[in-house]
Amino acid sequence: MSDPTPERVVRDALGEIRIPAGALYGPQTARAAAWTWSRHRMPLPLVHALGLIKACAARAHGDAGRLRPDIAQAIERAAREVADGRHDDQFVVDLYQTGSGTSTNMNANEVIATRARQLLAAAGAEQRDVHPNDQVNLAQSSNDVVPSALHVALLRLLHERLRPALTATIERFDRLADRHWPDLRDGRTHLMRATPVRFGQQFRGYAHLLSDVRARLDAQADAIAELPLGGTAVGTGVGCPRGFAAAVAAQLAAELGLPVREARQHLGVQGGLDAVSWLVAGLGVAAGTVHKIVGDLRWQASDAFGQLELPTMQPGSSIMPGKVNPVVCEAVQMACAQVHGHAAAVAFANPQGSFELTTMIPVVAHNALQAAELLAGALDALSRHALDGLRVLPGSADEVARNPILATGLNGAIGYDRASAIAKQALAEKRTVFDVAREQTDLDEAELRRLLDPERLCGDFGAPLS
Repeated sequence: MSDPTPERVVRDALGEIRIPAGALYGPQTARAAAWTWSRHRMPLPLVHALGLIKACAARAHGDAGRLRPDIAQAIERAAREVADGRHDDQFVVDLYQTGSGTSTNMNANEVIATRARQLLAAAGAEQRDVHPNDQVNLAQSSNDVVPSALHVALLRLLHERLRPALTATIERFDRLADRHWPDLRDGRTHLMRATPVRFGQQFRGYAHLLSDVRARLDAQADAIAELPLGGTAVGTGVGCPRGFAAAVAAQLAAELGLPVREARQHLGVQGGLDAVSWLVAGLGVAAGTVHKIVGDLRWQASDAFGQLELPTMQPGSSIMPGKVNPVVCEAVQMACAQVHGHAAAVAFANPQGSFELTTMIPVVAHNALQAAELLAGALDALSRHALDGLRVLPGSADEVARNPILATGLNGAIGYDRASAIAKQALAEKRTVFDVAREQTDLDEAELRRLLDPERLCGDFGAPLS
């Protein structure tokens, strides 16, 4: 039987507690970890953002003379190690913890303080004590620093993952639109045949839809750029020196290349995570847009339509040889469904606080970051594994020529009622509208061909610029 893990005894305001001998965290983290139960942890992007904020805070305090230079430098260096993910295994607190995220904030404070003491000792410093609350957490509260870390983590995810994935998908649809501008198909409304559409118009429409999604998310991200840092406990800034939050925000903006700034009204930002809620609601709308687009492609690549061919990714059946399914489309649609679930969780959790604090910050963080990451991944998969290699199949133009709804082109010349009768006869006799109209009207062939020309009926909306 192996020896138990070596432990050490530490003390805090509640008494003694044992923690693993090699742990960088301290008693507050150990107490929080002892009673929680799930397999979920606070999202690492938030932990890394928290480390970066602590690093910038230490530098701001050092520059202002509120921390000794060697202490400030050791805290900053230790905090940057957290930001770089070097101590991820030390963040042991459950996601389902105190609603402010205090447990995770103290987890970070204790890890950074312990690591800073180690760095000071390695440098031979005489003064090696670093206090997690008094120095690492100086001028901060869990109530302002944890939501600030969530804002920073979301901004980074939007900037580094989701926006590039959206842009790549938009560009692929635009290229498909240019390539397939001349290719025609039957339009569809209520799933039934309608007047013709260019495949190029279809793809250009998707590019515009996703461009609108990107623009709206950009606007919502601008609100996320306001950080509640500086509000401390209840949004009034108690214990926070004037200029501290602005200095930290300026450092973060310079390092990340993102427009982060101190909130204009701390009480409002800390009392509710509305900016996050709006953003995640926008992610839900975006997921609905992507779901619709992918659903169209899935239908068009099916045997029922046979208009598109998606890249073959894998066999489609364990029993039916040769079967191939639109697996990427289905995976993306499932991801979109899950994004809606994350958005619903955030919409429920955000209003659950009272007075000056939202008390479901960890679960909001989990769902918000998951939603953004999942949507980015789904778009990346769609772009690389479905759109890159998508082919328009021949035959759609022939279907257009047999579409009775082409009779719409006759409305202006012979009226709706006569055009409707021609469409019905063409459908019943399985003939073209042109043939029936030639018999039933006195329009000459040239005029009929002009009126019923599918390209004329499509128009030029969405045409390539060149």
